[in-house]
Amino acid sequence: MRTTAFAVLLAALAAAPLAGQAPPVPQIAPQTAGGRVEIVQQILVKVNGEIITKTDLEDRQVTALRQRAQQLSDEELKKAIAAVTPDILVDAVDELLLLQRGKELGYKVTDEQFKRVLDNIRKENKLESDEQFNAALKQEGITIEQLRKNLEKQMVINQVQQVEVAGKVGISETEAQAYYDEHKNEFTTPASLTLRELLVAVKTDGKTVNVAADDAAKAKAEGLLARARAGESFAALVAEASDAPSKANGGLVGPLTASELDPGVLKLIDGLKPGGVSEVFRTGGGYALLQLESQIPPAVKSFEAARDDIAQKVYEAKRNAEFGRYVAKLRSQAIIEWKNEEMHKIWLTRTSTTPLPPKNPGL
Repeated sequence: MRTTAFAVLLAALAAAPLAGQAPPVPQIAPQTAGGRVEIVQQILVKVNGEIITKTDLEDRQVTALRQRAQQLSDEELKKAIAAVTPDILVDAVDELLLLQRGKELGYKVTDEQFKRVLDNIRKENKLESDEQFNAALKQEGITIEQLRKNLEKQMVINQVQQVEVAGKVGISETEAQAYYDEHKNEFTTPASLTLRELLVAVKTDGKTVNVAADDAAKAKAEGLLARARAGESFAALVAEASDAPSKANGGLVGPLTASELDPGVLKLIDGLKPGGVSEVFRTGGGYALLQLESQIPPAVKSFEAARDDIAQKVYEAKRNAEFGRYVAKLRSQAIIEWKNEEMHKIWLTRTSTTPLPPKNPGL
């Protein structure tokens, strides 16, 4: 399945830290014998010799919280960070494993491939001039060098997933038929109906009920009901007397499914055939009546008609399962050395409770 240039751009920009975001304060090592001070990053974990630092994790946390686009109090921020960190940590390790596998397989992005992806990004986002493109990068707080690095990373991961996972997933006719038989509700269009409404409004000053006006409106609605049941066009009666906004289109409302209708309305129209009219009933604005205009029974899409949808659903399920097994294999074969016990505990809890990776980027 091909990832669009726009999706790649989003993935790349999502991986970049916020513009203007101050970097975390690094740890400072003791002075060396020569008086030099070396600034070092706190290492959280080594994966086959490559490191993930505290700064790497914090950059990902900032990105995840930025995507929520909401202001958080200090307490809410702590809870939000705690909530996103397990998935972020697992993603970081799995991403590194996939990149390492890509290097083993010799996957890399050529200048021509990068230019082609970049051209697609510019075209799909209508960034025709260099000035527009550079302004978009600046707005996102990312340089062209960072964009290339992120794109190359994502493209190598995509290649690994396509060759090592997606390319090995097949769908048999038996599997497709079994899925269809077990999930027919996914391929069923629910029953729907269309109504016409007629409202006789009760005039009020908003404070007290005018009994005479209420009685007059009710009597008028009942008279209209009698005329409708005597054979007069309901649409014509709506045009003549309705105070509802739907008067402009003949009182038509719908089509609607049963789940979209109030239970009280469903009870009123229960048993009506198309053309039938309900009893008069009280609403917040006055007295109303409904006509059942039309009714469409539920329809089940045939297996042949649903074949493409079925194939996609079965493929995604099998691909996700295969991807989970693939990443689990990479984890089991890797030398993963934890340098932070708290992060190690989070990793163990997350990977033991949810064996599948939390997300499957690029496929």
